[in-house]
This record gives sequence, structure tokens and C-alpha cells, in this order.
Amino acid sequence: MADRRFTIKVGLASCGIAAGAQQVYDEFANQLSKAELNADLILTGCLGMCYCEPLVEVSTDGHERYLYGNVGPGDVDRIISQHLAGGEPVRDLLVYAPGLDPEMDLYFAKQVRIALKNCGVINPEDIASYLKAGGYQGLRKALEIGPEAVIEEIKASGLRGRGGAGFPTWLKWSLTRQASGDVKYVICNADEGDPGAFMDRSILESDPHSVIEGMLIAAYAIGAGKGYIYCRAEYPLAIKRLRLAIGQAEACGFLGGNIQGSGFDFSLEIREGAGAFVCGEETALIMSVEGKRGMPRFRPPYPSEKGLFGAPTSINNVETYANVPRILQGGAEAYSKYGTEKSKGTKVFALAGKVKRGGLVEIPMGMTIDEIVFDIGGGISTGKAFKAIQTGGPSGGCIPASLGGTPVDYESLGRIGAIMGSGGLLVMDEDTCMVDVAKYFLTFARGESCGKCTFCRVGSEKMLEILERITSGKGTSEDLSLIKNLGEAVKSGSMCGLGQTMPNPVLTTLQYFAEEYQAHIDEAYCPARQCKALISYHIDPDRCRGCGLCAKVCAVGAISGELRKPYTIDSEVCVRCGLCAAACRFDAIDVVSRPKSAEASLGVAQ
Repeated sequence: MADRRFTIKVGLASCGIAAGAQQVYDEFANQLSKAELNADLILTGCLGMCYCEPLVEVSTDGHERYLYGNVGPGDVDRIISQHLAGGEPVRDLLVYAPGLDPEMDLYFAKQVRIALKNCGVINPEDIASYLKAGGYQGLRKALEIGPEAVIEEIKASGLRGRGGAGFPTWLKWSLTRQASGDVKYVICNADEGDPGAFMDRSILESDPHSVIEGMLIAAYAIGAGKGYIYCRAEYPLAIKRLRLAIGQAEACGFLGGNIQGSGFDFSLEIREGAGAFVCGEETALIMSVEGKRGMPRFRPPYPSEKGLFGAPTSINNVETYANVPRILQGGAEAYSKYGTEKSKGTKVFALAGKVKRGGLVEIPMGMTIDEIVFDIGGGISTGKAFKAIQTGGPSGGCIPASLGGTPVDYESLGRIGAIMGSGGLLVMDEDTCMVDVAKYFLTFARGESCGKCTFCRVGSEKMLEILERITSGKGTSEDLSLIKNLGEAVKSGSMCGLGQTMPNPVLTTLQYFAEEYQAHIDEAYCPARQCKALISYHIDPDRCRGCGLCAKVCAVGAISGELRKPYTIDSEVCVRCGLCAAACRFDAIDVVSRPKSAEASLGVAQ
């Protein structure tokens, strides 16, 4: 094996670092400095397999590829001595290797990586790595064919904005180009605020130059000389790598004056946002970039006419820009061959929740929900029944498992009351209470409302009050019609996308899970046993071993007993936090939610 050259890549995006990948990288660096091996150690970004971080890829000059998952510093010596020096992969750590597992072959085969092409492949802190992978070739082509031809190429590709609304990218660029004014801007919306979403963060951390290149092409097409990346301050690693990438691009002549001798000038600046969800709406984002409070404004005029500092402005999100260089480099046809008639290309999703293989995936538009959940996601992690997915975050809809055959594209999701959103996809099993889910997302959206319009500010508050009543067992049948009417009013009366989509989780759960609402109202019963006001915790004396662990973790002192004898829970003191059930090693603690009718029959029997 001494004559073979190895490349070792360690995933050092936020997901990997949080799992301990930096320590793994440092250990490789330490041991390889002492070993007599032909090996290159490279830091890289997120490959998407967040469920088994830290990830280490070992490849050879013959392009054989092995992925190790859940690697700790203590595993480094085995990988070096057994695999690199001995030629034998460490089988118990492998998550992917040629012919190892048909399920993992399907995981990769079902995906088409365009926006994520370089994620987990290149070194995001080295522009040479990006150039070697074909970086800035899209920009060079754009400078050769001219602005109008660039817009035509994007039009032919069918690329639509990946920020949620799906507005045709070419049309936004064209309108901004046609707008009058000598000063124009492009903005990258990297204010990723959906709970559980991490698509933009992963691209910025793993492939920042692709976003910069996409913005350069957009700026050239519309005639802009200045751009802003509006990134939430909670993404420090993304911001660090963006700053590094901007400096490298300037040094190499891809940013600044007379770019690549073309006469095109463009500069780029980062603006850090404070994490306001409403600033994902483009007019609120513009206000924030200008240094004002981020609040939406009425349209028209649209940003393409009057945007940042009153000048024509084109805004796209991270994923949209990451697609642009690939389209210019490979051609519109190579991109548009994926997807459906009206939803071309691919979509990146943050796959999270009760799914085995959670992480970042990129799929062709039109793939079904079931394919994403089972073929790519590996199915339900708890072993329980698949119940629903939530797409589009707080603005999205809850889709039942019975509609798992629905293609994931803008039109198909819209027909069933959901939206694509920016790409969050939350998987839920049978233990999920859909009424509680609706309350969770509405609580988030209500708190993020800027309060400018009455429908959003007051309507969300009243809707939440109704859901609070229902989940506490105090709802009435009239509440169902009232909350539906309120939801429709908020959708139609709100000024911006936050208010217009805020009721979606409520309205879709009402549509598809009406029986759960009825159980909460008619029976004061939560079928999923999640609503705290409707459940209680009980210790089964036959299963309890009297270890006392449950009492140790109870923060409110609701559990009492003697060692080696069954313990008991005082329901009046218990706050239903669930720590006791999670700590019990003998599965002796039951979560009970009993319908009123069952309680009545028990009372008669007694």
C-alpha cells in the first residue's frame, strides 16, 4: 500500500464540529505527521449525512471511496493502521463503501447534487479547491455571452427561486435589468429562520464561492455594481468562511474592478441579521440592510423597481445562487432535464424529525414524499408508523402519510394545501399530536410577527388562544369553525408572506386530522399522548424495580418511594416533563391519556 496515495477528508461544517469532528481532524493531523504514508488531510464541509457525524472519507488515487461515520479520536489509529497502512477498511465504522449496503447505494442514487455539488467534496476555505472543481467557469461563460444571453440561459433552465415562493429567477432578473437607474443591487437572502432548516447554512459553510459566483452572474445580468449577503449572525462559521472567500475572490480578480478584464465592476459586503424571521420577507430584509427595523412594506413598487436605498434590486436566496454557476457552466438543458414540466431542476431539503437518515439531501423535483422518507431517509427512526410530514416550516402545511405518493414540486404541494418553502422537511410518527404541532408552529410565527398589520398581529393571537383551549381539553365545537374562519381571514388580510402563510399548519391539520381535534374537544383526550393538560404519568408497580432513578431526575419532587419497592408519582405535583419515563430502564412508567367516555365507564364499573 506504500505506493498508493490517500486523501482523507473530515467534515468540518457546524454539524460535524458539534459532534466532535475538529478533535478527529486534529488527531489525524497529529498521527499522519508521524506516519510514513502518502496521504493528504483535507477539511471539507457537510456531505449531508448529518445523522452519522463526525464523517471521515478515505479515497485512493484509484477513486475508491470509503465513508466512516460516528468517528471518534480513538478510531483514528485504527483507520490509519488498518486501512491506510494495511489495506483493510475498518468494517464496523463504515457507513458507505462500494457494494457494502444496497440501501446506501439507493440513498446516493436517488439524489442529484447540483446546488450541493461541492459540499463535502472541496475545501471551503481554499479557492484553489473550488477552481479545481470548475469554479468561476460559469462566470467566465457569462462574461463571454453577455447579460441578455445570461438571462435567456436562466430562463431556458426553468430555475425558480428556492426561497419559498418559486418566482421565476429569469423574470426577476429581467425586470430589474429593465428598470431605470444607474445604480442597482443584488442581495443574497441567507436569513434562514425556519426551525429545523439548515440548507443555506450548509451551503455557505461548505461551498461559499458558489454563492459568490452566482451573485456575480446575477449582478452582471442586471447591471448591478454592488451586492449584499444578508446572513443571520447565529451562523458564525458561515460568516467566517464567506469573509475568507470574498477576500480570496478579490485577490484572484473575481471581485472588484474590471473583473477578469471584462470592464465589469462588482463588490460584495456581508450584513449580519439579528435573527428576525420576518426579515426573510424581501422588503423587510431590505429595511434591515438599510439599518432600519425589519418590517415589510406594501408592494408595488416591487424591489425590482425600487428596492435597496430606493434603487432597483434583485433578491434571491442561497440555494438559488448556488444553482446559477452550474447552469451557466453545464448549460440550461443539463439542468432542466431534471424535475417536472413547471418545476425544473432539483431541491435541497433539510430532512429532520423521526427519520433514520436525517440531514441534507438534494432530490429531483417530482420525487414523491414516500421516496424521500423511506428510500433516502431510511424510514421512521422510532420503528412506529409514519404519520405526516411538515414542509415549509412555520409557513408550510402538514401532509398525512396517506398522501405519501404526492410528488414534491411547487404545483403538487400547492394543490394539497402545503408549500415548498425554503426546504425544511419534518417527519412525524404516530406519537405526534397534530394539534400540538399546529400550536407549536403558530406560537413561533406569532412571536416573529412584526405587528404591522392587524390580521397578523391580532388574528394570530386569537388563533393561538383557541389552540391553547383545545389542547387543554377546554375547546368547543364552535372553536373549529372559528379558528378556520380566522385562519382564512389572516391569510387574505395580511400584508406579507409571514401572515399570509402563518395559518397553513392550522388549516392543513384541520383538513387532514380533524378526528384529533374532535378527540381533544369531545373527549378531552390526546390520542398521541402529548398534550400536557390531558396526560398523566403512572408507575406500574409490577414493572418497577425500585431503583429510584426516576425520583433522582424529577425536578419538582413529584416521585416518592423506597429503594427496591415500587415508586409512585403525585399527579398534582407532576409537570409532565417526561424525564422520568426517559430515565426508566425498565419501561415501568406509562403515559396515560384517557377519553371522558372511558373514565365514565370506569366509574360505573367501580
